Amino acid sequence: MSDSGRAASRTAVLVCQGRAAADGTAAPGHFADPVAVRLLRAAERTPVDEVRANTAPKGWQERILYESVRACAEVLVPRTVAIDEALRAHAAGQLVILGAGLDTRAWRMPELARTDVWEVDHPASQQDKRARLTKAAPAPRAPEEDDRLAAGLPAIARSVRFTPVDFTVDDLGAALDGAGHDPAAPTTWLWEGVVPYLTRDEVRATVAALAARTAPGSALVVNYQAPSVRAAAGRLLTRVLGSSITSGEPWRSLWRPQQMASLLAQYGLQVVSDDNLLALAHRLGTPAAGRTSLQSSRVAVAESH
Repeated sequence: MSDSGRAASRTAVLVCQGRAAADGTAAPGHFADPVAVRLLRAAERTPVDEVRANTAPKGWQERILYESVRACAEVLVPRTVAIDEALRAHAAGQLVILGAGLDTRAWRMPELARTDVWEVDHPASQQDKRARLTKAAPAPRAPEEDDRLAAGLPAIARSVRFTPVDFTVDDLGAALDGAGHDPAAPTTWLWEGVVPYLTRDEVRATVAALAARTAPGSALVVNYQAPSVRAAAGRLLTRVLGSSITSGEPWRSLWRPQQMASLLAQYGLQVVSDDNLLALAHRLGTPAAGRTSLQSSRVAVAESH
C-alpha cells in the first residue's frame, strides 16, 4: 500500500455536503441520504444548513462555499438516483466501490443486507472516513465486533471491508486479494466521481485490473465526464481565480460515450445504458440550473457475460 502523504480528498467532503443538503428536500421518493450529514464535522454542516434554508451568506468566501454546495447538490441528486437504481438492478453478493470517498450506501441501502462491500480508496481519505464514522457512532462498540461495526456507525450491508489503495501506484488486484474479495463470484463494481481525476492510462489500468477479477454475471456502474467546452472554461476560470474549493484536484481525463464503451468492450464489458444527468434531472423534476455540468456528467452500466 502506498502512502504518498496526500491529504484526504476535499472533493469527497463537498460531495457529502451536496447529498446532505439535498436529503429530504429534492426528488422525494427517489433520493434520500440521511447518513451524509452524520459524516460531516460541525463547520462543514454550516453551508449545508444554509443551502437547505435557501439563505445565502453575505461574506464572499462563505458565499463561494454556499454556491459550491448548492451546485453539488444539484448534480448529486440525479447521479445518486441513477447509481442506486443500477445497483438495485444488478444486485450481487459482492460490491466493490472504487474511490469510495464518503459514500454512504453500505449504511443506508437495505438492498445491501446480503452483500459484502469493499470500500477502496486512498489511505488518507479512508483514514479520514473511518474517523468520521467512529465519531458518528451512537455508542462505543466492543473491540471483538466485526468490521461492519468496528468503523463505528453500524452498517446495513453484510460486511464493509476497508481496502486502502492509491490508484496511481498500487496493485488493485493484490489489495482485493488481501481483503478477501472472491474473483470467481459475481461482483458489482461502482466507480463514481473518480474517472476524471485519473489519466487515461490510469483509467485503462484500473479497468484491466477489475476486469481480471470480473466473473460472468458481474456489472460495472461507472460515472465519468464527457468533454464540454463550457464546463472546461468554467473550471479553468475558477482555478485561475482561486475560487474553487477543489482546485487542488484537477480533472485529468474526459471520455466521450463511444470511447468509454470501446474501452470497456476491450475488457469484456458491454455497455447496456449510458445516460447524462440532465435527462435524469428532467425525469426527476429536480433543478437543472447547471445544465452544462449535468449534461457532461454521465452514468454508464456495463455487464459481463
